[in-house]
Amino acid sequence: MWRSCLRASSSRHRFSTLFSSQTLKPFISYPPPPSPSPSPPCFPSLRRFISTGPELPIGSQDIIPSDDSSLPVLAVVNFLDGFHEFTGLPWWMIIASSTVAVRLALLPLLILQLKKLKTISELLPQLPMPIPETPTLRGSIDQFSRFLKESRAIGCPSFLWFFPYLSVQLPCFFLLMASIRKMSLDGHPGFDSGGALWFQNLSALPGGSFGPVFPILIAGFHYINIQISFDSPTIRQTTGLTGMLMRYYKLYLEILSVPLFFVGYAIPHGSLVYWVTNSSVNIFQQLSLKHPMVGAKLGLLGQGASSSVGHSMEISESVIKYVDSNSQEQTLSLQTLTPEELLSLSVQVLSNGDQETSIQLLRLALEKDPGYVRGLVLMGQALLQKTQLAEATQYLELAISKLLDSDPSDPEDVELLMLASQWAGAAYVQQGKMKSGITHLERVAKLQEPGDLKSKEHYFEALLLLSSALYKEGQSDEAAKILRVVVDHNPAYKPLLQQCEDENELVSDLVSRRKDHY
Repeated sequence: MWRSCLRASSSRHRFSTLFSSQTLKPFISYPPPPSPSPSPPCFPSLRRFISTGPELPIGSQDIIPSDDSSLPVLAVVNFLDGFHEFTGLPWWMIIASSTVAVRLALLPLLILQLKKLKTISELLPQLPMPIPETPTLRGSIDQFSRFLKESRAIGCPSFLWFFPYLSVQLPCFFLLMASIRKMSLDGHPGFDSGGALWFQNLSALPGGSFGPVFPILIAGFHYINIQISFDSPTIRQTTGLTGMLMRYYKLYLEILSVPLFFVGYAIPHGSLVYWVTNSSVNIFQQLSLKHPMVGAKLGLLGQGASSSVGHSMEISESVIKYVDSNSQEQTLSLQTLTPEELLSLSVQVLSNGDQETSIQLLRLALEKDPGYVRGLVLMGQALLQKTQLAEATQYLELAISKLLDSDPSDPEDVELLMLASQWAGAAYVQQGKMKSGITHLERVAKLQEPGDLKSKEHYFEALLLLSSALYKEGQSDEAAKILRVVVDHNPAYKPLLQQCEDENELVSDLVSRRKDHY
């Protein structure tokens, strides 16, 4: 037995040597494989025992499919294939219609987010600043904790509502973009003739005389979307550091239009069809949601915006023309409006930034009722915004005198007295008339602290202004007393109190030393 095995092994060795030297040598330049283990080849049971996995047929390793695409991309590709087979539409229409369908599916989430943001914008004026004016680590933490606590108390939605739509829309955009790009680059069946007009081959890159069309559309739509996104009263009226950052950010996005034009030449037609469709749908969506009629139907208009008065309002000496909620032009005689209606209209106009028209309406309301206290207070505020300080104090003084004569006990009258006194004090301080300003601000300090959050903020603003005026007049002790009340409400002003107390101690030391000297 062992002799037969030896002969068989010897014959196989000669055959393999002959085959490798004469047949494989001209074709294979790799070094010879290492010699097999010395275990006898005539024991197949031992080979099966040593094997650690199932035996595969010869060459099976060469036919195992491999795809480096992610599962979501493959799922989208399969879905688009099924949609194409079901409808029989050309591929460019499949891409465009799928893009529109995704944007429509995300629209309810966008509307819900806009409603939440509208509620936040309406409640935000009632909340304290999230960051103190003189930020410190501890003060910032306390102020932000108070900001969150009061926002929950008045039912303000979570500020995370700024992000849901973007966190869903961006992944969908990139997923569809990656899927269509894969189909274009892989030469997906039908893509070579699934286009139209000058882009018949969806797998090809832009070229020829019509090559710049898609890059121009991509860059142009990007620029238009930026202009629409940043065209809102809130953004236009933002000033300070935030306004400057927003302007620079807008400029940065506008500059991106240039590189996007050149990027368009490196993208296949299939992906360009998707990109252009998505951008055009975004433009239409933004313009629709900004329209007053659409906003009114969806409940996206704020409380300050009226469905009966729009930006198209025109006021002449005797009539007012406006566009109502049904997009029909209406005309009203100003003489038929009551002082209350004129004041409400003035507030709406002032919220749009039209101070001249607002003052014009308030003057007409006061002509009809010279003793209209709320009209007097708002007139003083409007004139303060125009820095017409002398005229503003006249209206505010008149309102204060009428409120004091009536001995106000109604909460609304008390709030009007507080606002009129605060604004009159601020106007006098700005004119350098400290004593008159302190007189009005001390009247606010004698009032009871209001319970309403917004009124409370006005109350402590008046106290802070009073402490500043007292400090400038050399009454640092009185200023420190007022500041202690303010610090109890907002610890962020503690450094101002410390500065005032330190100066009082320095003055006391100097006085005592002078007495000792004498």
